[in-house]
Amino acid sequence: MLKKRFKALIILLAVSVIGSTFVGCGKSSTSKKNDEKEVNIYTWANYVPDNVVKDFEKKTGIKVNYSNFSTNEAMLSKLQASKGGTYDVIICADYMVQIIAKQKNLLLQPIDKAAIPNYKNIDKAYLGQYYDTSNKYSVPYSLGSEMIVYNPDKVKIDIKGISDLWDPSLKGSEVLLEDSRSVIGMALTKLGYSINETDPAKLARAKAELTKLRANVKVFDADTPMTSLINGDTNIGVMWGSQASAALKGNKKFKIVYPKEGMQFEEDNLIMPVNAPHKENAQKFINFVLEGKASSDITTSIEYINVNTAALKFMPQTVLNNKAIYIPKDEFSKAKHLQDAGSASKVYDSIWSEFKQK
Repeated sequence: MLKKRFKALIILLAVSVIGSTFVGCGKSSTSKKNDEKEVNIYTWANYVPDNVVKDFEKKTGIKVNYSNFSTNEAMLSKLQASKGGTYDVIICADYMVQIIAKQKNLLLQPIDKAAIPNYKNIDKAYLGQYYDTSNKYSVPYSLGSEMIVYNPDKVKIDIKGISDLWDPSLKGSEVLLEDSRSVIGMALTKLGYSINETDPAKLARAKAELTKLRANVKVFDADTPMTSLINGDTNIGVMWGSQASAALKGNKKFKIVYPKEGMQFEEDNLIMPVNAPHKENAQKFINFVLEGKASSDITTSIEYINVNTAALKFMPQTVLNNKAIYIPKDEFSKAKHLQDAGSASKVYDSIWSEFKQK
């Protein structure tokens, strides 16, 4: 889930300025294109498994044109350049849905739930979140969460939460995500503050806490934090669920801890650009990935939290038993969702830069 972070303010303003030219563009060709047997999907690499794509093509006769981006911000730039067209379905992070939706619907179109009968399969626990409270523009796809993974043969203290990572016995043994919001959020959590804190005084206190943590950190790794844990370079780390799952495959002795302070969650969503050239095909694609079997196949492949009630009966037992993927529902009552820090992003960047250099 490290593919989603908050540097969209400048792009947001740009969309605001020129977005008024987007509405109505490409309408004349939409009806013709909607007759084409294809659909254009835009998301991260491998985020819709090949077998799911092939099953959809076989069932519907609709060809999937799959394009991928590296960051949400890169996606927004492309969406802006295409005037809300080119792509039929985009899968992106929760905060980006909110950013685009605030632009007076310039780039998004409302989801026609009547055209997506499998919408009923979505677990209601994942609907109505902060970024789109009525799910007017978004359909939940999957959920990522940060958790602690450690080697019990090397870590001799009782690990219950984020605050335990400051223990002196863990000196030089930790791997953290190379991500400012994740790490600074840990310090804010330890202090009892919001992970979206913007108050300068509270951020200053978080900075001081990070100074105390620095000696414990050996590795920063956004993409493969489980690697240093598996090869023994580190003994404990914070990582996303899919990475934690990979760590467990590398060493079955590893333990997963859901932080007592609450877990950080990010929800990815399916959205439709305002000028999607193949609207009906897009609706068919969204409906298909919400089928129980397809949703199960997606979770088995990408190893993020499943949000679909119909998927349960198709889910392999190995996935159901995986603590990195199937998390107890009561953990969601303590969920923390990262949101855009706005102008405070510069403060976060400064704190992060100093922390990394120490």
